[in-house]
Amino acid sequence: MLIKSGELTSMELVIGTRGSPLALWQANWVKKRVEEKNHDVSVVLKIIKTQGDKITDVPLAKLGGKGLFVKEIEKELMDGNIHLAVHSMKDVPSELPADLEISTICKRENPCDAFISRDAKSIFDLPKKAKLATSSLRRQAQVLSMRPDVEIVPVRGNVDTRLRKFKEQQLDAIILASAGMIRLNLQDMITTHLNPNDFVPAVGQGAMGIETRKEDDKTLDMIDFLDNHETHVCVDAERTFLAQLNGGCQVPIAAYATTSGGTVVLNGLVASLNGSVLFRLSEETPIAQNKMLGESLAEKLLSMGADKVLSEFYGG
Repeated sequence: MLIKSGELTSMELVIGTRGSPLALWQANWVKKRVEEKNHDVSVVLKIIKTQGDKITDVPLAKLGGKGLFVKEIEKELMDGNIHLAVHSMKDVPSELPADLEISTICKRENPCDAFISRDAKSIFDLPKKAKLATSSLRRQAQVLSMRPDVEIVPVRGNVDTRLRKFKEQQLDAIILASAGMIRLNLQDMITTHLNPNDFVPAVGQGAMGIETRKEDDKTLDMIDFLDNHETHVCVDAERTFLAQLNGGCQVPIAAYATTSGGTVVLNGLVASLNGSVLFRLSEETPIAQNKMLGESLAEKLLSMGADKVLSEFYGG
């Protein structure tokens, strides 16, 4: 079905989404809220396979590039085959196609990383040379900075697949996003939520974003009520920080922003893969300067030596 820009066909709104259980939960959440708000609109989902979904036997960091979980969906959006796309914001590159925008960011779920273990209560409680599962270089770097003896076991797949591998391989621990565990009603499996100020989350972790074509006012009018100002301010600060570092989701870069009163506080981190070198800073500014904060914090980390760490990943 070809959809003209800004035009609804028979009052039908088409959402593009990945087919994983978590992606479908997120898309169905948006579908339900939009239909509740707009009784004359029927919302349907279009499942789109991305490169990240198709290649499951290679660590994401080795695939290279950015947007492994969004590019194919963005093409459908630009071609007019869907009205909007629902993404996990941590999967969205800091640079978007010129005709598209993240117009709406929903209220953030728990942004923390979830530590899940059979016996240990924390990373520090793990036995010597414990095996911990994660495919995230960001998580790997922070774990090794705390426990250099831990063996990192890469795992790929959706939440259920990674949890199954964790059990089948009898690993000591696994780290996943708390938000995904909560949305899939698996929160009872979480041993502890890692403090985001100590173990810094991925940029945008826990937040759902809605991507639309620019100037598609009819679609925007139907979804703008889902935008959460506080979350949008925080995620924009984090994404500006990432963009200034030219980073992607497969580089050991982390950022987490919060608001308090009229200010936004941003905690940023750049680490070496083995966790032996770690640069981190936290600063705050008035909310209106949230993007400037992201830029300035990134520049300060670069001047501290983070540029040398990042050059290892960017081939510099």
